[in-house]
Amino acid sequence: MKLPELKIGSFTARIPLIQGGMSVRVSTSALAIPVAACGGIGTIGGSGIPVPELQEDIRKAKSATDGIIAVNIMYAMKNFHELVMASIEAGVDMIITGAGFSRDIFKIGKQYNTPIVSIVSSPSFARLAEKLGAAAIVVEAAEAGGHLGTDKPLREIFPMIRKVVSKVPLIAAGGVTNGFDMAEMMDKYGADGVQIASRFVLSEECSVSQEFKETYLKAQKEDIINVQSPVGMTGRAIKTDFIRRMQAGEDVSPEKCKFKCLKKCSYKYCINDRLVASCEGDVDNGLVFCGANTYKMTEILPVKEIFRRFVRDAESVYQENE
Repeated sequence: MKLPELKIGSFTARIPLIQGGMSVRVSTSALAIPVAACGGIGTIGGSGIPVPELQEDIRKAKSATDGIIAVNIMYAMKNFHELVMASIEAGVDMIITGAGFSRDIFKIGKQYNTPIVSIVSSPSFARLAEKLGAAAIVVEAAEAGGHLGTDKPLREIFPMIRKVVSKVPLIAAGGVTNGFDMAEMMDKYGADGVQIASRFVLSEECSVSQEFKETYLKAQKEDIINVQSPVGMTGRAIKTDFIRRMQAGEDVSPEKCKFKCLKKCSYKYCINDRLVASCEGDVDNGLVFCGANTYKMTEILPVKEIFRRFVRDAESVYQENE
């Protein structure tokens, strides 16, 4: 059966799929444009980059496609409000936010007619987000990559949140690897769509280094671990030499804070430096965030082909419970 559209605010995605907004410089316009062109929601990772760079990337994406372009901004960023306002000024279609919870963001969204999509990991925050005016809610579970808000798996946490959210679309995120997972979450669990991040790292269009992609391709299940982020949250990443050194007790803290990017930081290591290093190819000294099921992914494909396979496999089993 044909997959339903995903309506968020005044926008309608032909395919109910949001591409995750991975920072720093993993989800850029280079990835968001083809995702939007395929009928999904293309997302630019807006955290940890200079405001002018973010605005330029949003404008580039908006000028290249008629599809939907979102920006993902972590609430943990010190300049969260500035990034939000700059994104709206640059013409972004919607803002997706997680890694903390902002109440004020909903007032801004209403004032500027910009849909706000909240990433949550608990029924209480889901209920609050809907009450405050979220246009959609993403349930991000323990299988997700990057910063994690829960240790509960998707199929355990999603039903609890589905019970308390009824007025806005509810999106499943974390460990969704193929179209069969997508159809299961929509059919059996009542999701209105899915958010997928790690699979798009292994796309031809993703602008990260080849070394970053090779790290994904070589990763075995045992290589994917949880680490403590200086943000104050647990994060999921692939074990690199940098992580091994840190686990062995080596001092990997920076001599000084160059970015002053986070509201709260442990300064155990510079997350911005480490994410950029891997993105640019220095994986040995970098941090490589990934989802729990990254080890199942074995090939780099064009975004268009990733979509084709997801839709084909999902529609082959999707029944849509009436």
